[in-house]
Amino acid sequence: MDHSGMDMGGNACKISMLWNWYTIDACFISSSWQIKNNGMFAASCIGVAALVVTLEFLRRISKEYDSFIIRQFKQNLNARIAAIPEGSEPAFATFRATPLQQLIRAMLHAVMFGLAYIVMLLAMYYNGYILISIFIGAGIGKFLCDWMVVRVPMVTRGENDHKNDTDVPQEATVCCG
Repeated sequence: MDHSGMDMGGNACKISMLWNWYTIDACFISSSWQIKNNGMFAASCIGVAALVVTLEFLRRISKEYDSFIIRQFKQNLNARIAAIPEGSEPAFATFRATPLQQLIRAMLHAVMFGLAYIVMLLAMYYNGYILISIFIGAGIGKFLCDWMVVRVPMVTRGENDHKNDTDVPQEATVCCG
């Protein structure tokens, strides 16, 4: 489906749903985002990369917030455990986010979801430069916002009771877990 040459107020918008390398007169998302010169196109590519870096940053913030509220729960739980007399039956504690915590989590998710859809819409223009900008933004975002840190317990000789006692990093895209 090629929409090349759509008239947008006297200026033709170059829009294509096929692979393209359009620069000048390319339009993205709306007719008001029509590229008029090389500087505008360069700014668009940088902006798209920055949008994807922002998405990766928000993913990291969301993971950090989840870790924070779980750490908070564990600290409160440890204080309660200290008050339980020895020899008591084992008990289980269930963590459930407070309404405010869940609201914050939902708002972060909604913003990430919206940004991801905007990135998807930009990718659907099949403009090679914009797609490369998305990939560069994803790489920079991963490098800056998702540095891998794993805690590995140091076992001395004869302490092989813990065969696989490591914290495994979660995947970047975690679903329904």
